[in-house]
Amino acid sequence: MQFSPAGLALLKSSEGFRSHEYRDAAGLPTIGYGHKCQPGGGFPAGIDEHYAGIILACDVDDAEEAVIHLVKVPLTQGQFDALVDFVFNLGAGRLAQSTLLRDLNAGHYDAAAEQLKLWDHAGGVELAALKERRKAEFNLWNSGVTL
Repeated sequence: MQFSPAGLALLKSSEGFRSHEYRDAAGLPTIGYGHKCQPGGGFPAGIDEHYAGIILACDVDDAEEAVIHLVKVPLTQGQFDALVDFVFNLGAGRLAQSTLLRDLNAGHYDAAAEQLKLWDHAGGVELAALKERRKAEFNLWNSGVTL
């Protein structure tokens, strides 16, 4: 399974494009479409949208692989897309340790979907942008074919 155009649209809309490094909601150095910069691996001159798209494709591949590795039950395209966006935003470690994943792998799809909505905080503060992103992931999760 691969990230769909609908999933990519959500991700790009949620992240937005920035040509120069900035600090994300968690205070991490970020550039392009939400790419986390590695220490000493920044982009002092910035990047253009084309290069940001190349980086994004690599980051999405990593998120897809994490979802494929962690999830042990069948997924619809919408569920897969929602999880890839979640992992892109929060990291595979957060998914791996989550009640969301435990519920999902136990076959409790509705409970797992509800868990998405709880991940709307950064630094202990609820953020409107994260609340909207989780709502969009929830809607994507529930779109299309059911299992």
